[in-house]
Amino acid sequence: MDSPATVKHLTQGFWSERTPLHDAASLGQLAQLQQLIDGGASVNASTVDNITPLHDACIQDHPQCVCVLLDAGAQVDVRNIHGSTPLCHACAAGSVESVKLLLERGASVNPSLTALTASPLHEACICGNSECVKLVLSKGALLEAFDIHFGTPLHAACSKAHLECALLLLNAGARVNATKFHETALHHAARMGEPDLIELLVEFGGDINVRDNLGHKPIDYTIPGSSSYLCLQQYESCPLSLQQLSRIALRTVLGTRALQVITKLNISQRLISYLCYR
Repeated sequence: MDSPATVKHLTQGFWSERTPLHDAASLGQLAQLQQLIDGGASVNASTVDNITPLHDACIQDHPQCVCVLLDAGAQVDVRNIHGSTPLCHACAAGSVESVKLLLERGASVNPSLTALTASPLHEACICGNSECVKLVLSKGALLEAFDIHFGTPLHAACSKAHLECALLLLNAGARVNATKFHETALHHAARMGEPDLIELLVEFGGDINVRDNLGHKPIDYTIPGSSSYLCLQQYESCPLSLQQLSRIALRTVLGTRALQVITKLNISQRLISYLCYR
């Protein structure tokens, strides 16, 4: 039979103002945290906006505190008033160790989204932490999850000019021309003035001629004469080669299975590397 302290730790819906446990978790005070738990403090105590100590430990990147809280029975998928889970917070903080811990304890990598919630993958892309992106992708994070503010995770990565995150998403099979109000990731890359990101998206099949709901093409968001403007202008005057188009067509057909299938083809390593954008 569970002890009274254990039962209290597992209590759900314990509403309060911030507790000493919240403060210890937020500040990374591991010894104080353990002492409070041993004294019977509820690890699932919630503030008025449903923030738990686990949320605090994740957003402040204190993985040791995350581990202690989970061992004491903290709810891994508890949601705050906006619908964000501890995993969302850990990804937003770029806390790789916390993300690993939460996923090992069964955290949902695809919590249902609300108008105020971004998915863990969105948060990792916004933060720009490629390791967090890899972790949630390995657990089946939805590539086309739609956030009302950012759009898809690829939109989020490009809106923050995170090239490595964008590459991970594209290699995983993200749709390069997915739209949010007719706006693609390429519009974001152009707006950010990032020629390397523009080149990456175009090489994966990004449409330089697509227009958003204002009728603007990506090049319309660049400064004339800038490197990003010249990059898009070059693509307008020199279309992709048949070789490049064939690679895009193959990758499009294979979708999320592209890397898995291509690496097993009985062709030269050089060709495999080309098809995998290495």
